Amino acid sequence: MTAQTLNTFHLIPRLERQAHEHKGHAGKVLMIGGAPGMAGAILLAGRAALHAGAGWVILDFVDERAISVLSDQPELMLRVAQVGDVAQIHPDVIAIGPGLGQGNLVKQLLSEALQSSALLVIDADALNLIATNPHLLSQLKARSSLSTVLTPHPGEAANLLKETTEQIQSNRELAIQKLVDLTGSIVVLKGQHTLLHAPEQSMQVCLRGNPGMGVGGMGDVLTGVTSAILAQGIRHGLNAYEAACLAVELHSVAADNLLNQGVGPIGLTPSEVLLEVRNLINIK
Repeated sequence: MTAQTLNTFHLIPRLERQAHEHKGHAGKVLMIGGAPGMAGAILLAGRAALHAGAGWVILDFVDERAISVLSDQPELMLRVAQVGDVAQIHPDVIAIGPGLGQGNLVKQLLSEALQSSALLVIDADALNLIATNPHLLSQLKARSSLSTVLTPHPGEAANLLKETTEQIQSNRELAIQKLVDLTGSIVVLKGQHTLLHAPEQSMQVCLRGNPGMGVGGMGDVLTGVTSAILAQGIRHGLNAYEAACLAVELHSVAADNLLNQGVGPIGLTPSEVLLEVRNLINIK
């Protein structure tokens, strides 16, 4: 299958806010992650979701100690992650994985997310847990096909497919087709020329982006942007695949715009990219 070039900026007008709308129209996002030593990952994802337009963003930290030191974004709601939060919060979108870590608690949190009716973005450690746990993979497969977005980098894709990273990179189009067949989900295979594919959807390739994006935290920002566009899309006429495609293009074009302004590629930061994503969404 030959991938089509991604071109989704025409979808942005659908996100335009009407005068009567409130935060509920932009969706509630619950993000789960931030194990000890990795709190920055979920904070970046949360800030990206906030700046990309989510109505409100709740961060569930696996490391309860992190909450006391993360106060630079008071608009984010910070909680200690515990089983039962999904049922209590009733989010429109759940993003799980940034800095999630391992262990029994996070497996339970992931299982709970997989069984929810919310739209779901799965990244990082959550993908690695699914790769090693057949029960979690079965729960993923049981979800409706266009309700879940997976955002693996080549290493995580290799873990899911029980292949090597070199095999993934040698034929990325074949790899993403295998991932879609395995999981029944929307898949974003990150890397140079990010690929997007989903059941019964045409494969897309993003030709934007630059080497400055190869830095820790950039994938967390993509998770946050994807979550925010999904959340807004529920009430603004975007399906989950369209939302994922738009998020990838916003993320890459934001990085390219900064490069054109003389920012990077060396030293380009995810925090700068998420602010440029906000600028792009608001261009008339």
